[in-house]
Amino acid sequence: MIRFECDYLEGAHPLIMRRLMETNLEQTPGYSTDEHCAHARRLIRAACNAPDADVHLLVGGTQTNAIVTASILRPYQGVLCAETGHINVHEAGAIEACGHKVLPLATTDGRLSAESIQAYYDRHFQDSDHEHIVQPAMVYISQPTENGTLYSKAELTAISTLCRRLGMPLYLDGARMGYGLASPKNDLTLSDIASLCDVFYIGGTKVGALFGEALVITNPALKKDFRYLIKQRGGLLAKGRLLGIQFETLFADDLYMMISRHAITLAMQIRKELLAKGIPLYYDSYTNQQFPILTKEQTAILKNDYTFNFWADLPDDRSVIRLCTSWATMPQHVAQLCETIRKKL
Repeated sequence: MIRFECDYLEGAHPLIMRRLMETNLEQTPGYSTDEHCAHARRLIRAACNAPDADVHLLVGGTQTNAIVTASILRPYQGVLCAETGHINVHEAGAIEACGHKVLPLATTDGRLSAESIQAYYDRHFQDSDHEHIVQPAMVYISQPTENGTLYSKAELTAISTLCRRLGMPLYLDGARMGYGLASPKNDLTLSDIASLCDVFYIGGTKVGALFGEALVITNPALKKDFRYLIKQRGGLLAKGRLLGIQFETLFADDLYMMISRHAITLAMQIRKELLAKGIPLYYDSYTNQQFPILTKEQTAILKNDYTFNFWADLPDDRSVIRLCTSWATMPQHVAQLCETIRKKL
């Protein structure tokens, strides 16, 4: 059985495993105060062209999202996101458990727009009873989105400009950021993201690391005492050097982008084969996630040899599935999948 259901099926890139073994018996200070973490922070600041940014290394995405949200919002405030946003549909109410409401907005492909944010903001404050309603005070987006779609530089600039005018911090979830940056349709750089967002994270768990996310805070107003909250929420890893070693490896010699491009190259091969076969795609994704619309018969054929995610049922008795590639996907597995698509679907 060949697995395509997600992008964190494997362990870590061999260079990371090698570095973890090479440094295994080093004695270092704890809680990410070691030189490996310091070096990783320097590399990340340089990659983002953000020399004054604070960089915090955390273990996972849900943990990072919850801590960031709790650090920004007052008790009566909520966070705006796409209705398909990860914090709304895949985190078991982690944000709500911290005492804050997720405020979902309808979208067609997982992307928010400056117009939809403005409209929600206006509806709230034009309501004569707005003090009785959770206040929108932060915006959450993902790059790429849960649906594999991307924000353009123009779209992100419009959202950023609006958020700054309204005084709402903009937070970007970058769990799959490498795959977004490597997409042939991407026109954003890490430097662009750092200049347009108040806080964002660079995902490691899904892009080559054993675990870990690198949180980058560029807005000075959000930096103070952040480590207190990391500790309080159980996110301050005692053996923090395990995070630092992974990110200093990922950001040395362009490894992060090299392995991201690998995943995109293979995903584009799958996309090309699906379209050549006349199989429609539910979302126009140019990232590592592809969403073909299949009949029951086609789905059953794929289930014989491959695993994948079910995504949605359609009214005409067809289904949407998700096929995911990653930094570790083997070209021969993609070649076999493409042959199955070509000859059996």
